[in-house]
Amino acid sequence: MTTEELKNATVAKSVDARGTACPGPLLAAKKAIGEIESGEIMEILSADEGTKHDIPRWCNKMEHDFLGMVEEDSFTRLFLKKA
Repeated sequence: MTTEELKNATVAKSVDARGTACPGPLLAAKKAIGEIESGEIMEILSADEGTKHDIPRWCNKMEHDFLGMVEEDSFTRLFLKKA
């Protein structure tokens, strides 16, 4: 998805993990994924650089679709679609 498509995506769940360091954002995502239905989009907000690598790898392992990320001023928004 393009950056503009990601910014305008309908998000079923937003996980704000900006105050946590690795592995906090990944653990928060793992917990929250159970709260949405298959095919819905979840966004993870994180200021931790490791999250940019951890979330796509986890999505691949769990067969979720990693849709992309949007860089903001002080954090990153990562988007995935639940398998």
